[in-house]
Amino acid sequence: MFLEVETHCHTIASGHAYNTLEEMVLEAQRKGLKGICITDHGPEMPGSCSSLYFYNLVVVPRRINGIMVFRGCEANIVDYEGNIDIPEAALKRLDFVIASLHDVCIPSGTVSDHTRALIGAIKNPYIHCIGHPGNPLYEIDKEEVVLAAMEYKKAIEINNSSFYVREKSKENCIEILKLCKKHGVYIALGSDAHYKADIGRCEITQKLVCEYEFPPELIVNKSLESFISFLKLHGKDLDLKQKF
Repeated sequence: MFLEVETHCHTIASGHAYNTLEEMVLEAQRKGLKGICITDHGPEMPGSCSSLYFYNLVVVPRRINGIMVFRGCEANIVDYEGNIDIPEAALKRLDFVIASLHDVCIPSGTVSDHTRALIGAIKNPYIHCIGHPGNPLYEIDKEEVVLAAMEYKKAIEINNSSFYVREKSKENCIEILKLCKKHGVYIALGSDAHYKADIGRCEITQKLVCEYEFPPELIVNKSLESFISFLKLHGKDLDLKQKF
Protein backbone atom coordinates (compact mmCIF):
# COMPACT_ATOMS: atom_id res chain seq x y z
CA MET A 1 0.00 0.00 0.00
CA PHE A 2 1.23 3.48 -0.87
CA LEU A 3 0.14 6.73 0.79
CA GLU A 4 -0.13 9.88 -1.31
CA VAL A 5 -0.35 12.47 1.49
CA GLU A 6 1.92 13.01 4.47
CA THR A 7 -0.36 14.20 7.27
CA HIS A 8 2.10 14.87 10.11
CA CYS A 9 5.53 16.50 9.92
CA HIS A 10 7.53 19.27 11.54
CA THR A 11 9.88 22.00 10.32
CA ILE A 12 12.48 24.10 12.12
CA ALA A 13 9.54 26.28 13.26
CA SER A 14 8.71 23.60 15.85
CA GLY A 15 12.03 24.24 17.56
CA HIS A 16 13.22 20.62 17.69
CA ALA A 17 13.03 19.60 14.03
CA TYR A 18 15.79 20.06 11.49
CA ASN A 19 14.56 21.10 8.05
CA THR A 20 12.78 24.03 6.48
CA LEU A 21 9.26 23.89 5.09
CA GLU A 22 10.57 23.91 1.53
CA GLU A 23 13.04 21.11 2.26
CA MET A 24 10.22 18.95 3.64
CA VAL A 25 8.04 19.63 0.60
CA LEU A 26 10.83 18.84 -1.85
CA GLU A 27 11.53 15.59 -0.01
CA ALA A 28 7.86 14.68 -0.35
CA GLN A 29 8.15 15.32 -4.06
CA ARG A 30 11.29 13.20 -4.30
CA LYS A 31 9.46 10.31 -2.63
CA GLY A 32 6.53 10.50 -5.03
CA LEU A 33 3.93 11.94 -2.66
CA LYS A 34 1.19 14.21 -3.99
CA GLY A 35 0.50 16.23 -0.85
CA ILE A 36 1.98 17.18 2.49
CA CYS A 37 0.55 18.72 5.67
CA ILE A 38 2.92 21.04 7.49
CA THR A 39 1.91 20.49 11.12
CA ASP A 40 4.29 22.36 13.36
CA HIS A 41 3.73 22.33 17.12
CA GLY A 42 1.57 24.96 18.78
CA PRO A 43 3.17 27.66 20.96
CA GLU A 44 2.89 25.77 24.28
CA MET A 45 5.58 23.39 23.05
CA PRO A 46 8.90 24.79 24.36
CA GLY A 47 10.86 26.40 21.54
CA SER A 48 8.00 26.39 19.06
CA CYS A 49 6.60 29.32 17.12
CA SER A 50 3.91 31.81 18.07
CA SER A 51 0.27 31.73 16.98
CA LEU A 52 1.13 34.32 14.33
CA TYR A 53 3.07 31.65 12.42
CA PHE A 54 -0.12 29.62 11.93
CA TYR A 55 -2.23 32.68 11.17
CA ASN A 56 0.23 33.64 8.42
CA LEU A 57 0.55 30.19 6.79
CA VAL A 58 -1.84 31.41 4.09
CA VAL A 59 1.17 33.06 2.40
CA VAL A 60 2.64 29.62 1.65
CA PRO A 61 1.73 28.63 -1.93
CA ARG A 62 -0.89 25.92 -2.27
CA ARG A 63 1.49 24.08 -4.59
CA ILE A 64 5.27 23.91 -4.49
CA ASN A 65 6.97 21.96 -7.29
CA GLY A 66 3.69 20.23 -8.03
CA ILE A 67 3.13 19.06 -4.44
CA MET A 68 -0.09 20.21 -2.78
CA VAL A 69 0.72 21.89 0.52
CA PHE A 70 -1.83 21.77 3.32
CA ARG A 71 -1.50 24.42 6.03
CA GLY A 72 -1.73 22.66 9.33
CA CYS A 73 -0.76 22.42 12.96
CA GLU A 74 -0.21 19.93 15.73
CA ALA A 75 -1.99 21.78 18.50
CA ASN A 76 -1.18 20.97 22.09
CA ILE A 77 -4.05 19.98 24.36
CA VAL A 78 -3.48 22.12 27.45
CA ASP A 79 -6.12 20.90 29.92
CA TYR A 80 -8.35 17.93 30.61
CA GLU A 81 -11.32 19.63 28.95
CA GLY A 82 -9.57 19.39 25.59
CA ASN A 83 -8.70 23.06 25.07
CA ILE A 84 -5.78 23.77 22.75
CA ASP A 85 -3.11 26.43 22.34
CA ILE A 86 -4.15 27.85 18.94
CA PRO A 87 -6.62 30.76 18.80
CA GLU A 88 -9.74 30.53 16.68
CA ALA A 89 -8.58 33.26 14.30
CA ALA A 90 -5.61 31.11 13.29
CA LEU A 91 -7.57 27.83 13.28
CA LYS A 92 -10.00 29.26 10.72
CA ARG A 93 -7.10 29.70 8.27
CA LEU A 94 -5.75 26.17 8.60
CA ASP A 95 -6.64 23.15 6.48
CA PHE A 96 -5.79 20.32 8.86
CA VAL A 97 -5.40 20.44 12.64
CA ILE A 98 -4.09 17.59 14.79
CA ALA A 99 -4.60 17.78 18.56
CA SER A 100 -2.23 15.84 20.80
CA LEU A 101 -1.21 15.33 24.41
CA HIS A 102 2.48 16.06 25.13
CA ASP A 103 4.16 15.64 28.48
CA VAL A 104 5.88 19.04 28.33
CA CYS A 105 2.50 20.74 27.90
CA ILE A 106 0.18 18.81 30.22
CA PRO A 107 0.92 16.33 33.02
CA SER A 108 -0.40 12.80 32.86
CA GLY A 109 -3.46 12.22 35.02
CA THR A 110 -6.05 9.49 35.17
CA VAL A 111 -7.58 7.45 32.36
CA SER A 112 -10.73 9.52 32.84
CA ASP A 113 -8.76 12.78 32.56
CA HIS A 114 -7.04 11.76 29.34
CA THR A 115 -10.24 10.40 27.81
CA ARG A 116 -12.12 13.60 28.61
CA ALA A 117 -9.31 15.69 27.13
CA LEU A 118 -9.32 13.81 23.82
CA ILE A 119 -13.10 13.83 23.54
CA GLY A 120 -13.16 17.54 24.30
CA ALA A 121 -10.68 18.08 21.46
CA ILE A 122 -12.73 15.88 19.12
CA LYS A 123 -15.76 18.09 19.74
CA ASN A 124 -13.83 21.18 18.60
CA PRO A 125 -15.03 21.87 15.03
CA TYR A 126 -11.59 23.11 13.97
CA ILE A 127 -9.80 19.88 14.94
CA HIS A 128 -9.67 17.10 12.38
CA CYS A 129 -7.47 14.43 13.94
CA ILE A 130 -6.26 13.13 17.29
CA GLY A 131 -2.49 12.64 17.29
CA HIS A 132 -0.71 9.54 18.65
CA PRO A 133 -3.47 8.41 21.05
CA GLY A 134 -1.57 5.18 21.66
CA ASN A 135 0.93 6.99 23.88
CA PRO A 136 1.11 4.85 27.08
CA LEU A 137 1.87 7.95 29.14
CA TYR A 138 -1.75 8.99 28.56
CA GLU A 139 -3.83 5.85 28.84
CA ILE A 140 -7.40 6.33 27.64
CA ASP A 141 -10.71 4.56 27.39
CA LYS A 142 -10.01 3.67 23.76
CA GLU A 143 -13.51 2.70 22.74
CA GLU A 144 -15.00 5.85 24.23
CA VAL A 145 -12.55 8.00 22.25
CA VAL A 146 -13.13 6.04 19.04
CA LEU A 147 -16.91 6.34 19.42
CA ALA A 148 -16.56 10.11 19.83
CA ALA A 149 -14.45 10.24 16.66
CA MET A 150 -17.17 8.28 14.88
CA GLU A 151 -19.87 10.69 16.04
CA TYR A 152 -17.96 13.77 14.91
CA LYS A 153 -16.41 12.17 11.79
CA LYS A 154 -12.88 12.87 13.00
CA ALA A 155 -9.74 10.87 12.26
CA ILE A 156 -7.60 8.94 14.71
CA GLU A 157 -3.89 8.91 13.95
CA ILE A 158 -1.83 5.75 13.90
CA ASN A 159 1.57 7.38 14.38
CA ASN A 160 4.53 5.57 12.86
CA SER A 161 7.16 7.25 15.01
CA SER A 162 5.40 6.07 18.18
CA PHE A 163 6.74 2.59 17.51
CA TYR A 164 10.26 4.00 17.83
CA VAL A 165 10.03 6.77 20.42
CA ARG A 166 7.06 5.86 22.64
CA GLU A 167 7.84 2.63 24.41
CA LYS A 168 4.96 0.15 24.67
CA SER A 169 2.80 2.02 22.15
CA LYS A 170 2.33 -0.94 19.81
CA GLU A 171 -0.31 -2.78 21.83
CA ASN A 172 -2.35 0.41 22.29
CA CYS A 173 -2.12 1.30 18.59
CA ILE A 174 -3.25 -2.15 17.50
CA GLU A 175 -6.23 -2.02 19.86
CA ILE A 176 -7.17 1.44 18.59
CA LEU A 177 -6.84 0.27 14.99
CA LYS A 178 -9.17 -2.68 15.65
CA LEU A 179 -11.73 -0.39 17.30
CA CYS A 180 -11.61 2.03 14.38
CA LYS A 181 -12.26 -0.88 12.04
CA LYS A 182 -15.11 -2.14 14.22
CA HIS A 183 -16.85 1.25 14.34
CA GLY A 184 -15.98 2.51 10.86
CA VAL A 185 -13.80 5.38 12.06
CA TYR A 186 -11.37 7.29 9.87
CA ILE A 187 -7.65 6.95 10.49
CA ALA A 188 -4.62 8.91 9.32
CA LEU A 189 -1.22 7.27 8.97
CA GLY A 190 1.37 9.89 9.88
CA SER A 191 5.14 9.69 9.98
CA ASP A 192 5.53 12.52 12.53
CA ALA A 193 8.75 13.35 10.69
CA HIS A 194 11.12 15.77 12.38
CA TYR A 195 13.80 15.25 9.73
CA LYS A 196 13.20 15.14 5.99
CA ALA A 197 14.37 11.55 5.52
CA ASP A 198 11.37 10.38 7.56
CA ILE A 199 8.76 12.05 5.31
CA GLY A 200 6.25 9.40 4.25
CA ARG A 201 7.85 6.79 6.50
CA CYS A 202 4.88 4.71 7.60
CA GLU A 203 6.15 1.20 7.03
CA ILE A 204 4.97 -0.17 10.40
CA THR A 205 1.54 1.44 10.30
CA GLN A 206 0.97 0.34 6.70
CA LYS A 207 1.95 -3.21 7.62
CA LEU A 208 -0.56 -3.17 10.50
CA VAL A 209 -3.47 -1.91 8.38
CA CYS A 210 -2.75 -4.71 5.90
CA GLU A 211 -2.36 -7.32 8.64
CA TYR A 212 -5.67 -6.38 10.29
CA GLU A 213 -7.44 -5.82 6.94
CA PHE A 214 -8.38 -2.24 7.73
CA PRO A 215 -10.79 -0.79 5.12
CA PRO A 216 -8.77 1.38 2.69
CA GLU A 217 -11.71 3.78 2.27
CA LEU A 218 -11.30 4.83 5.92
CA ILE A 219 -7.63 5.81 5.51
CA VAL A 220 -7.93 9.54 4.89
CA ASN A 221 -4.47 10.02 3.37
CA LYS A 222 -4.41 6.98 1.10
CA SER A 223 -4.88 9.30 -1.88
CA LEU A 224 -4.89 13.03 -2.46
CA GLU A 225 -8.53 12.82 -3.48
CA SER A 226 -9.52 10.91 -0.32
CA PHE A 227 -7.76 13.46 1.88
CA ILE A 228 -9.47 16.39 0.21
CA SER A 229 -12.81 14.58 0.49
CA PHE A 230 -12.21 14.12 4.22
CA LEU A 231 -11.49 17.83 4.64
CA LYS A 232 -14.69 18.66 2.75
CA LEU A 233 -16.63 16.82 5.46
CA HIS A 234 -15.41 19.56 7.78
CA GLY A 235 -16.10 22.54 5.55
CA LYS A 236 -12.74 22.78 3.78
CA ASP A 237 -13.60 23.00 0.09
CA LEU A 238 -10.17 22.68 -1.51
CA ASP A 239 -9.60 22.49 -5.24
CA LEU A 240 -6.94 20.12 -6.61
CA LYS A 241 -6.04 22.77 -9.19
CA GLN A 242 -5.81 25.59 -6.65
CA LYS A 243 -2.47 27.38 -6.69
CA PHE A 244 -2.81 29.69 -3.70
